[in-house]
Amino acid sequence: MADDTTDTKSSNQMWGGRFASGPDAIMEEINASIGFDKKLFAQDIRGSIAHATMLAHQGIISADDKDKIVHGLNTILSEIESGNFEFSRQLEDIHMNVEARLATLIGPAAGRLHTARSRNDQVALDFRLWVKEELEKTERMLTGLIAAFLDRAEEHAESVMPGFTHLQTAQPVTFGHHCMAYVEMFGRDRARVRHAIEHLDESPIGAAALAGTGYPIDRHMTAKALGFREPTRNSIDTVSDRDFAIEFLSIAAIAGMHLSRLAEEIVIWSTPQFGFVRLSDAFSTGSSIMPQKKNPDAAELVRAKTGRINGSLVALLTIMKGLPLAYSKDMQEDKEQVFDAAESLELAIAAMTGMVRDMTVNTARMKAAAGSGYSTATDLADWLVREAGLPFRDAHHVTGRAVALAESKGCDLAELPLSDLQAIHLDITDKVYDVLTVEASVASRKSFGGTAPSEVRRQIAFWRARN
Repeated sequence: MADDTTDTKSSNQMWGGRFASGPDAIMEEINASIGFDKKLFAQDIRGSIAHATMLAHQGIISADDKDKIVHGLNTILSEIESGNFEFSRQLEDIHMNVEARLATLIGPAAGRLHTARSRNDQVALDFRLWVKEELEKTERMLTGLIAAFLDRAEEHAESVMPGFTHLQTAQPVTFGHHCMAYVEMFGRDRARVRHAIEHLDESPIGAAALAGTGYPIDRHMTAKALGFREPTRNSIDTVSDRDFAIEFLSIAAIAGMHLSRLAEEIVIWSTPQFGFVRLSDAFSTGSSIMPQKKNPDAAELVRAKTGRINGSLVALLTIMKGLPLAYSKDMQEDKEQVFDAAESLELAIAAMTGMVRDMTVNTARMKAAAGSGYSTATDLADWLVREAGLPFRDAHHVTGRAVALAESKGCDLAELPLSDLQAIHLDITDKVYDVLTVEASVASRKSFGGTAPSEVRRQIAFWRARN
C-alpha cells in the first residue's frame, strides 16, 4: 500500500496536461467563455450605453456618472477594434472583461452600470443583437445570390437542357427555368430570414436575472434605442429563450441544404460525362498527380458545409432540451454553434454566388442531352390526346410502344418513319413531328410556372420586381 505522499503525487498527476494544477484549472477552463463570446463586444458595449442612458434618464444614476460610463465604454470599443485590449480568462466572459476595464478607466462610477440588470439579460441582449445583425447580413447575401440566378435565367431563357427525375432524363426544360427553381428556393430562405427577424425583434434588457427589477426602468426606451420593436413581455422566458438562435440555425440548415443540392448539380454538370458547365480556375483546383483533372472543389466544400451547419442545429437543440426555467449555465454552449454555422453559411453563399456568375454554360451539350432518353415521349402522348382524341391512358400505351420501337431501332422518336408510327396507331399524321423536337416541347409548356421561354421571362420579371 502506497504512503500518503505517493497518493498525493498520483492525485496531482491524474489531472494531466494543462489541468496539472488541479480542480481550479478545470473549473476555469470549463467556466470561461471569453475565448468565443468576445465576438459580442460591440453588442455588449452598445447595450451598456443604451442601459446607462436609460438609467440616467430615469434618475437612477446621475448624468455625470452616465457621461463617464459612456465615454469609458467608447474608449473600450476603440481599444478592442484597434487590437489594444487584453482579454482575461480569469474574468470569464465579455461582460466582466468590459466591466473590469471600465472600472480601471473611470473608477467607482463603473459599478453603477450594472444597476437593474443581470448577466442573464445582458447576454440575452448581446446574443439577440448579434443574431439579428447576422440575419440581416444573410438576407443581403441571399438577395445577391437570387440576382445572380436571375441574370443567368434571363441569359438562358431559351437554352434547352434535359429536365430530370431520379437523375434520369424526363422532359426537356430550359436552363433559365432550372435557374428559376433555385430563385424560388432561395427566395423562401430569404422569407424565412425576414420572419425570423420579426420574431426576435424584442429587447431582453431589463428582465434582469429572471424576475425583472424593482428599479423604475423604462424598457421601451432601451428597446427603441437598440432598434427593437418592443421589449419582451415575460422576464422568465426572456432570460431562458434561445428560440431566436435555434431559428437562425434552422434557417441556415435549410439554406445549406439548398446550397448543397446546387453544389451537387454543379459537381455533376462539370464532369466530362455531362459537360454542361465549366468553372474557371477561380473556383477549381487541379490534381497533384493527374494533369488533366479540374476539380470543382468550391462546390464540394459548399456541399460539405451543410454537415457542419446541421450539426450545429442538432447540438443547440440538444443543449436546450430538458432545461428547466429559467437560466442554466448549459446555455453558455449556445454561441459557438451559431458562430460556426453563420461563418459556414456566409462562406457557402458567397462561394455559390461566385460560381453561378462564373460558370460557362455549354448550351450545345445541354441541347444534345435534352433530346436523349426519349424526352419528348410525353409530347407524343399529349398530341394523341389533342389530335387523335385518345384518352390519356391509351395515348400513354401507344407512346410506350413507339418508344420501344425507337429503342429497338436505335433512333429517336422524331427519327421514326411515319409508316412505323401509323402501324402503331392509324390516326397519327405527319403533324406529329411538329411536337417531337425539344424546342417545340419546351415552347408548348406555357402553363403558369412552366418551362416555356415566355413563362420563364414572366417569372423573371416577377422576381426582379420583388428583389
